[in-house]
Amino acid sequence: MPVQNVDYTSVNAAEHFTTSLRETGFGVLRNHPLDMDLVERIYEQWAHFFSSDDKAQWRFDPNTQDGYFPPDVSETAKGSSQKDLKEYYHVYPWGKVPDALEQDIREYYRQADALAGELLSWIEAHTPEAVATQYSQSLSSMIDGSQQTLLRVLYYPPIPNDAPVDAVRAAAHEDINLITLLPASNEPGLEVKGRDGEWLPVPSDPGQLIINVGDMLQEASQGHFPSTTHRVVNPDGASARRARLSLPLFLHPKPDVVLSERYTADSYLKERLKELGVI
Repeated sequence: MPVQNVDYTSVNAAEHFTTSLRETGFGVLRNHPLDMDLVERIYEQWAHFFSSDDKAQWRFDPNTQDGYFPPDVSETAKGSSQKDLKEYYHVYPWGKVPDALEQDIREYYRQADALAGELLSWIEAHTPEAVATQYSQSLSSMIDGSQQTLLRVLYYPPIPNDAPVDAVRAAAHEDINLITLLPASNEPGLEVKGRDGEWLPVPSDPGQLIINVGDMLQEASQGHFPSTTHRVVNPDGASARRARLSLPLFLHPKPDVVLSERYTADSYLKERLKELGVI
């Protein structure tokens, strides 16, 4: 089954969307309520930020993980020997943000977080009873009052001439959280690994919203919803000289939420952050 492109306004949107997540780990929404003009404005604003020297003043706090992460501390995907060719900024509800960028990024966070909560309720409503009874609590209550949901402003700079041969913008990985919301990037490059092992490009059609299952939902659902491997490949030709920006929202439960007999949300997150080399 291919990833489903679902009309958010359709009567059967929740069912078709959840089926796509179950079968592929991914779903695409069109006609969704996020303000895409706001997204484009954010891309422009943050492109200037990442191109300026001011970004160094906003370096991340290792204890709280908010702020600017430069390329030298970029993530190394599990199983990879090279750091990703990227830099990024972590936005939390309580975290630091440059004054000139704060209004739009906070508004986008509000919109995306509200939609993510609705989509999680869709998933909950269409989880088979045998699976739902294994949840330690309802999915919606896992995020109720959570301050851990992360909005990441990702900047992939033009590919440097001296980049290691095996270095890529984002090596193959799975997300840590419950679900991720990703508006179409300003440049292509996202690919998803199918069940047959083949890599498939994810369309970056303007206005569309890509959603994928994270490891925490896979853990909580005992594998019913699969966390699918994906990557961002290096472009060829003229595209290699252009930067790429994206704006994923990672929906996280409260730290004390029990995901399974093995993990709480907090213990799972810390284990993965250590694997990524950021703590």
